[in-house]
Amino acid sequence: GVRIRAGVVQLGPHRIAPEAVDFDAVYDNPLFAASPTVVPAWEAYLDGVRKAGSSIGAVVALEVTGVPAGWGAPVYGKIDAELAAALMSINAVKGVEIGAGFGAAELSGEENADQMRLGEDGRPVFLSNHAGGVLGGISTGQPVTARVAFKPTSSILTPGRTITRDGTETEVATRGRHDPCVALRGVPVVEAMAACVLADAMLRHRAQVG
Repeated sequence: GVRIRAGVVQLGPHRIAPEAVDFDAVYDNPLFAASPTVVPAWEAYLDGVRKAGSSIGAVVALEVTGVPAGWGAPVYGKIDAELAAALMSINAVKGVEIGAGFGAAELSGEENADQMRLGEDGRPVFLSNHAGGVLGGISTGQPVTARVAFKPTSSILTPGRTITRDGTETEVATRGRHDPCVALRGVPVVEAMAACVLADAMLRHRAQVG
């Protein structure tokens, strides 16, 4: 019952509003965008970046539903720590945030707390998910969420300054294939890395509690 989905939610300065994110649209467009409405504008923007011989970064959002409460550990084997490590190991990734991430730095304790109440079926429910589905390293049963920042592709047509092995100043430029945004191809990789981390967590949980 675990469902792992990811999609591009930001291309350069162009963002998809959180309420407009639609992971079901990701594999129906060539940019892996998490909203079909942004695709025409994003394609035009990315084509301009390509023609300029440059590149641009992007942000990929991850959402995993169906993870039961109890996976992970409070110190070694934290779900969020292992997920962050796996996502950071992807080529070109320079930042990972879980749940509210860096946005939590702007929240008060009252705002950030994922408070609980009893649902109609008598079971506990969370009123928010700033923690991204993980508290104290252990899954809460809420969706596990993360955002992954990919840097601009370093191999670009525009000449850049560098130094040779003998200390001579020179310029270097990539010729031939030019990828203006590597993050687009990172979407299925983000999903795969999340799957590996959660599969390990599931197996460890089964070994510990049966």
